[in-house]
Amino acid sequence: MIRSLIFLALGSALINNVVLSQFLGLCPFLGVSKKVKTAVGMGTSVIFVITLSSIVTGILYEQLLVRFHIEYLKTIIFILVIAALVQFLEMFLKRYIPSLYSALGVYLPLITTNCAVLGVALTNVNKSYSLLEGTVNGFATSVGFAISIIILAGIREKIQYNDIPKPFKGMPIVLISAGLMAIAFCGFSGLL
Repeated sequence: MIRSLIFLALGSALINNVVLSQFLGLCPFLGVSKKVKTAVGMGTSVIFVITLSSIVTGILYEQLLVRFHIEYLKTIIFILVIAALVQFLEMFLKRYIPSLYSALGVYLPLITTNCAVLGVALTNVNKSYSLLEGTVNGFATSVGFAISIIILAGIREKIQYNDIPKPFKGMPIVLISAGLMAIAFCGFSGLL
């Protein structure tokens, strides 16, 4: 059991990285990766939201939707749960960590519409993961997101001091860097 959970975690974080292989969550990945500090904040926020939403949506799916045979409402229910969790996170950051709240700015509410969060909840249901497996998958997927956004932020901070040809300045070089990261993460496929 532990071994399968470890394989699930490694697979979700590195091999099937939500951003670099599934291409979910690209908006915050590209938008909040200008500075490592904000990338760490966004990564931490996404870890919190995805992990907690994996738990809550797993419980709601099994105890409410399946029990009353209304599984067809899963997408709507999951979106409501995610929106509520992000609202809670936003209130928490605004009160206790105002510097991170202002640094994340408009990208914090974007976690609500981050398709990676909804994608994990739907993956957990579609693959019939137990509550524990779904939680591990959610946590590992969000850690993979955090790793990706922090690496890209580090690259972007270094890129700004390089002599880049004019046609590649700005978003083109960022997309090239993200593509190279995706290729590098393909190397993890032989891990399991």
